[in-house]
Amino acid sequence: MSEHIGLDVTDGVGVITLQRPEKLNAVTTAMSTQLLQLVAALDDRDDVRVLVLTGQGERSFCVGSDIGEVDGYADPWHFRNRRDYCDAIRALRLPVIAAVNGYAYGGGLELALSCDIRLASTTASFAAAEIKLGWIGGGGVSALLSANVSATNAALLLLTGEPVGATDALQMGLVSRLHEPSELSEAALTLAHSIAARPPIAAQSAKANLTAARSMGLEAAIQYEREMQAICMGTQDAAEGRRAFAEKRTPTFIGR
Repeated sequence: MSEHIGLDVTDGVGVITLQRPEKLNAVTTAMSTQLLQLVAALDDRDDVRVLVLTGQGERSFCVGSDIGEVDGYADPWHFRNRRDYCDAIRALRLPVIAAVNGYAYGGGLELALSCDIRLASTTASFAAAEIKLGWIGGGGVSALLSANVSATNAALLLLTGEPVGATDALQMGLVSRLHEPSELSEAALTLAHSIAARPPIAAQSAKANLTAARSMGLEAAIQYEREMQAICMGTQDAAEGRRAFAEKRTPTFIGR
């Protein structure tokens, strides 16, 4: 892709890597633009069913925006209207797995929270660190933390800015599983290939249902789920799933 954004696609799984380890994978404006362009293209590719997002090196997943660029905005209004890398990840129809291999601080925490599933290294740590510098996160951290951890733990992270380690993150519900640093990448790929083997339309519909459940009332969310179920039931993949079940074989899904 570019010097600072890497993409590798193998057997239906795309791996996006932030490649700026000398700056702890801090995201520049140019990197944000590249991510926005990349994810728009990936959603339309038939050869990609699942994405893994990670950072290069063992020290850091991502520490958020490059602070050195913040003063480059003309005024707070232009800063408010910036094209945000977290928005790019949340906009994906494809399922996304975060492989958090080190620091996930500030916008890096928001980036991880923007993914659907989070796996972490035992050496990873997480922090909503912006408050220590005089501001708060703007990539969805409040809403996303509230959807994933208890109110008291969300407040603890947001009001102190202090990091929590991998074990505490697991107990809070920030991540699903922990792995040794040397095993994290393989674990993320194994999970991604497992999801990639599922019917793509159903997988993307399941993700859309989860998003709807967070933003709709109960009855509306259930009705939305039912509509998405009906769409899935009309696909070739659903017919293949029923045939394979009857014939006691592994189904082959084509995304149609």
